[in-house]
Amino acid sequence: MKEIEDEGVVKSLYKHWRWRIFTGMYVGYIFYYFSRKSFTCIMPLLMQDLGLTKGDLGILSTLLALSYGASKFLSGILSDRSNPRAFMSIGLIMTGIINIFFGWASSLIIFCLFWTLNGLFQGWGVPPCAKLLTHWYSQKERGTWWGLWSSSHNVGGALIPIVAGVCAQAWGWRYGMVIPGVLCIVIGLFVFLTLRDTPESLGLPPIEKFKNDYPTTHKTVDQGSFTEILKKYVLNNGYVWLLGVAYFFVYVVRGAINDWSPLFLMETRGYKLSIANVAIVWFEIGGLVGSLVAGWISDKIFKGRRGPINVMFSLAVVGALAALWLVPPGLLMLDYILVFMIGFLIFGPQMLIGLAAVELSHKKAAGGANGFVGLIGSFGTAAAGYPLAKVMEYTGWGGFFMAIAVCGVVSALLLLPMWAIKSNPKFIKEEEPAPISPEEATEA
Repeated sequence: MKEIEDEGVVKSLYKHWRWRIFTGMYVGYIFYYFSRKSFTCIMPLLMQDLGLTKGDLGILSTLLALSYGASKFLSGILSDRSNPRAFMSIGLIMTGIINIFFGWASSLIIFCLFWTLNGLFQGWGVPPCAKLLTHWYSQKERGTWWGLWSSSHNVGGALIPIVAGVCAQAWGWRYGMVIPGVLCIVIGLFVFLTLRDTPESLGLPPIEKFKNDYPTTHKTVDQGSFTEILKKYVLNNGYVWLLGVAYFFVYVVRGAINDWSPLFLMETRGYKLSIANVAIVWFEIGGLVGSLVAGWISDKIFKGRRGPINVMFSLAVVGALAALWLVPPGLLMLDYILVFMIGFLIFGPQMLIGLAAVELSHKKAAGGANGFVGLIGSFGTAAAGYPLAKVMEYTGWGGFFMAIAVCGVVSALLLLPMWAIKSNPKFIKEEEPAPISPEEATEA
């Protein structure tokens, strides 16, 4: 489409579409969490009704994480070449349908099948958003916008325990799966009607031109074929690998608290399910605030550097984990506050690592870079499922907290080399003009 030249029209259209697309992404991803975390909220009832063990539930969590991670990477590659509105909306509708089928099953094998399929379609959510955030928001503002969008994780994560819990308490655990599934189908249609592709597809100039905010690297758009860009800027990019491995350990912590904290509070504090599930609401609220604060500080104070926040938050979460384990029973509000702080601290790096991967790679591989680190991170979520369940069975909750505290320390150490950078130094060096020889200078 021919680029619109009228600056007033361009400004008006950009304002309209940026807010419309953001709304579609935000609402859509809230409901991706409805169909992903519905199972977490009804786990204790499944154990009671069907006699499932912690190991059985851990298998389901691990299968979801593995299929989700693989899908996130593959769909990330495809989404860089496709229209994100179709990807995101179809994925959401399919996860809703699968939740409905899951709600009417009773066999562990069938549960495993449906939850693996759910993970495959869950991977259709993040990469389209990574592409849209990269193409519609410039680097100097992207941390704030990415952080704001990332809070949709927490809104969805905070609402689903309430929705699934109310449905499960009123009509049984099956409706804790079915009702969220129906809602996801409806919102999937809304997402399709709301989203669009890149600014250029609507006749608008690229965001770098509109905002006059060109990144340090990749000022030229075409730098080889898509395969060459993916190979050079993602698969052979040491920083992306380092971010991915750090993501693994961050996701162990996040998955552990998200999946197991209600059970921990029920077994060690004696809370009822409804009281224990409120902790997840506090965890997600903390994550929402932490994502916003982390994104804003990385933009305004560290001028687009994501490393300092990643390191500091990863270290601080270790202290919050230790406090949750050591606090004595009977202090409900303190338990909630500590879970809030863990969410605040872990969602900072959870959000910014994905953003850093995009910024340290290439604009044309935004979905691929985000999906690649997400793939590695999903192995961390998988480790927080069955493997961590077995740790609990053998060592109790003390071993559980020791394991995830070590993960916090390791993630901080892995992120430390990226403290001072916001663009890949290797790529900056490659794009610097070659020095002019004295002979060339004389000729000039």
